[in-house]
Amino acid sequence: MENGIVKPMIRSLLISYVLSGILLAALAFALYKLRLKEGQVNLMVFAVYFITCLAGGLLAGKRIRQRRFFWGLLSGLLYFLVLFAVSWAMNIGTPMDMERSVIVMGLCALGGTIGGMMS
Repeated sequence: MENGIVKPMIRSLLISYVLSGILLAALAFALYKLRLKEGQVNLMVFAVYFITCLAGGLLAGKRIRQRRFFWGLLSGLLYFLVLFAVSWAMNIGTPMDMERSVIVMGLCALGGTIGGMMS
């Protein structure tokens, strides 16, 4: 990767994670106040992943300005890889739910790609 691509990708990932933190904190507050069911919370967590990857793909596409859908897809996949690595490192010895991981990877890839195409 050339230097003109690395900086926008890192910036889009950082913004995605900051947005993710804000949205997950709001979701935690809603969970506390509204006493949501587990199914509703899972759906909202998936929505947070999609929205943050959409924003990351949008930012990556706007900054790089060429093959935007590809850079959006890469942004979503990098978001997932970091999320997966941190999750795995914090739960060493605990079996991972691979079905959920594949769903999250698909949502991140789709969100990033759509964000890149929208840019």
